[in-house]
Amino acid sequence: MSPSRARATTALALLLLATTACTAAEHESTPASYPLPVSRQTERLRLPLDAYASTVAETHVVEDAQDFLMHRCMNDLGLEWKTLPSVDAQDTEPPNLRRYGADESEAVRYGYHPHPDPPSVVRRNRAWDEREALPAEVQRAAYGASGKGGCLKTARRQLVGDTAPPDYHAFNQLTGTALETSRRIPEVRDALRIWHACMAKAGFDYPDPFAAAGSERWETAEPTATERATARRDVACQKSAKLVTVWAAAETRIQHRLIQQNTNRLHEAKARKDRWLAAARRVLKREGG
Repeated sequence: MSPSRARATTALALLLLATTACTAAEHESTPASYPLPVSRQTERLRLPLDAYASTVAETHVVEDAQDFLMHRCMNDLGLEWKTLPSVDAQDTEPPNLRRYGADESEAVRYGYHPHPDPPSVVRRNRAWDEREALPAEVQRAAYGASGKGGCLKTARRQLVGDTAPPDYHAFNQLTGTALETSRRIPEVRDALRIWHACMAKAGFDYPDPFAAAGSERWETAEPTATERATARRDVACQKSAKLVTVWAAAETRIQHRLIQQNTNRLHEAKARKDRWLAAARRVLKREGG
């Protein structure tokens, strides 16, 4: 992977991919509806620690500003640099999609498979891929021999001076702790038991929604009829157990406690993130982006 792909992707997204074990199949050829098929409950789900991580849209803002400055630097060297295409606002996923298992709207069409990337996301990902195929001399000018030099280093210095890049280690650690701790809260365990009994009535024996979503049976190029039926039953059982409501309430309490215990660490991380974001917005406003 080239340095161009070493982006500040939200740590939460990595956590969710690990917990739900979604199949990493390509879906560009699968027709999809847009805006993204996400339930209203998921769209509205917010947790206290969300304030300390960048949203996907905020990550794009920083990427775009840095990319504009790289474009100018590369042009000064007499080299072409195509800036990244933008991602439509409606095409970004909410921060807690699949945090407690399958999403209702996704399950109907895609089972446990991730929905196909929207067109604007596909275009941006293709642009990143094209950069990996750039001639060696262009990559050296862009990233230097170390992958952190060249116009990338120049752009970052112009953007935020000596401010270190956002560090999501604290968020990543604490949000993972909160999720695992909340699973052991009595009311969450009760809701999971109700969910399990509901699934068992339909002949499914999974200990929790993560196990259902991560079954090796779903490692197929496209979702099967059986997978979609299982996922529909899954979300129906989540509803009957009020699983998401109960789990989110329990985790919210845990996250508030973790924030109080790690105030200085989190505030420092957020201040750094906010400085990068504010600088990026100034660049884009100045350049009409």
